[in-house]
Amino acid sequence: MERIKITNDLSFSRIIHGWWRAEYWNKSLDERVEFIEKCIENGITTFDHADIYGGGIAEELFGEVLKTKPEIREKIEIVTKCGIKFIHPNMPKNDGHYYDTSYEHIMYTVEKSLKGLNTDYIDLLLIHRPDMYMNPEEINKAFTELKNSGKVKNFGVSNFLPEQFEMLKSYLEFPLVVNQLEISVACYDNFKNFSIDNAMKNRVKLMAWSPLAGGKLFTSNEEKYVRLRNTLNEIKNEIGANGIDEIAYAWLINHPANIMPICGSGNLERIQSAINSTNIKLTRKQWFKILDASRGFEVD
Repeated sequence: MERIKITNDLSFSRIIHGWWRAEYWNKSLDERVEFIEKCIENGITTFDHADIYGGGIAEELFGEVLKTKPEIREKIEIVTKCGIKFIHPNMPKNDGHYYDTSYEHIMYTVEKSLKGLNTDYIDLLLIHRPDMYMNPEEINKAFTELKNSGKVKNFGVSNFLPEQFEMLKSYLEFPLVVNQLEISVACYDNFKNFSIDNAMKNRVKLMAWSPLAGGKLFTSNEEKYVRLRNTLNEIKNEIGANGIDEIAYAWLINHPANIMPICGSGNLERIQSAINSTNIKLTRKQWFKILDASRGFEVD
């Protein structure tokens, strides 16, 4: 599988596996080990986490695999996030639902993630959401200490608009190397608000969450999704692809920004569809036809 260069010392698999839905898998430890090993065998080596995923236990589920098979750690890249709090039995220190990008919370969260993931370092740490109460000097302090200690190798953000990205970047001693955004054939807002342009300007890589619109591409009867399904099916048949999910992934992958879709499925067949999409070449006309179906009108 193609790899995307993040820095001189770090690259990610083009398809990333996300652990947002880990609490729903009900997989045994042996099943989780087998699943991760199958991902690696198929070229998916980058895994996306957050301290809050799975109600706070997704990192631990993954960490049990690394404890059982420690040799896996050097074959993979771990992404995790911090900055969102909500009340949950698995996160007793949280006293409400709000954003917290304070120095203390970042440092606490990283230590918790390292312990849960059963690793000595995190390849990429993201600020999960823009925090209206953000103190960029505190974030810089935390990032600097984490970098110097070797606990975090690289830093980025998630869901940041261009001005938010530029503001935080201006305070940091280390570059922001990734912005993780919601991007799909059904959600093109980050094209309109210049987030994708800003990432390309800064040579920052993009991870796309919810690349299949949370499953609505397959299930919703809203007019927009019906249009999209019809168009994706038409292009699927033109190309000879196996499913509309392959075309939806390919729409992201074909974009010049080198977008990396996050596949959150625990089903290996679904993951194979994401892998298959890396070999699909859309024409410019097909790419815009999908965009038009999403918007409901053609370009000017």
